[in-house]
Amino acid sequence: MTLRVAVQMDPLHSINIAGDSSFALMLRAQERGHEIYHYDVGSLSLDEDDRLIAHATPVTVQHVVGDHYAAGEKRRLDLGHDIDVVLMRQDPPFDMGYITATHMLERIEAETLVVNNPRSVRNAPEKVMVLDYRRFMPPTLVTRSVDEVRTFQKKHGAIVIKPIHGNGGKAIFRVSEEGENLGALFEVFNQTWPEPHMVQAFLPEVAKGDKRIVLVDGEIAGAINRRPGEGEFRSNLAVGGYAEKTELTAEEREICAALGPELKRLGLIFVGIDVIGGRWLTEINVTSPTGIVAIDKFNGTDTAGIIWDAIEARL
Repeated sequence: MTLRVAVQMDPLHSINIAGDSSFALMLRAQERGHEIYHYDVGSLSLDEDDRLIAHATPVTVQHVVGDHYAAGEKRRLDLGHDIDVVLMRQDPPFDMGYITATHMLERIEAETLVVNNPRSVRNAPEKVMVLDYRRFMPPTLVTRSVDEVRTFQKKHGAIVIKPIHGNGGKAIFRVSEEGENLGALFEVFNQTWPEPHMVQAFLPEVAKGDKRIVLVDGEIAGAINRRPGEGEFRSNLAVGGYAEKTELTAEEREICAALGPELKRLGLIFVGIDVIGGRWLTEINVTSPTGIVAIDKFNGTDTAGIIWDAIEARL
């Protein structure tokens, strides 16, 4: 099966190929003989005939730092007619631009497979879908009210505050049980983001790591443990955390078993969930999940290949 694949993502020159999951997917697609095109989400147009158009560049990729891709001449592609698979891989923020792109990609769902399903992505931002599984979560509050936060903190002690549509560990703050600077911090959050914010009880277990588990079409594909760097409580690799080999606990397997069938039903083929302390589910990442390069490095697996197997099976 030879597929025409369009990858909607950030500029190729800006990525770190050592750990970029989108690049790993492109490499594996190329190895399978698929044609690869790259385009920026800003190039999308819906024309007068209701055809979704992207100005895309054919690319070839190689795992050579500083010389990792070659681009051909830009083409005007009808994503419904000219393309078999669209990989929606641009990084958040999950803003109105992101949401509008999901609406546009929805127009081609009868013709082209979009991974992940754009309707499901729109309805399942990482820190919102997870609220359907509160039985696995730490105590969690979603609010813009500092009074509600103070009440929550009196009950739970130290807390973590984060933007509900944030990503990559950015702008996540720990507030001690004394609540120093809570008022000022919440003022900044309310001035910066119009939506409510997520507040959770601080989990001391995060010092031992924050596990990223990848599910492909609802099935466990692998996991890594991410530990915080020196002087940090955040374990995201993008903010200085480091990865290590890990095994799944019984509680983590229970979480995956609970999520898996619904993720598959929603067309969320490539998902990364985050679990702290072997049992606390904190996020379900569906917009542009990462971690497969590190997982394969530690486990000797081929997660990108597993993802392409799932995509090809759907076709």
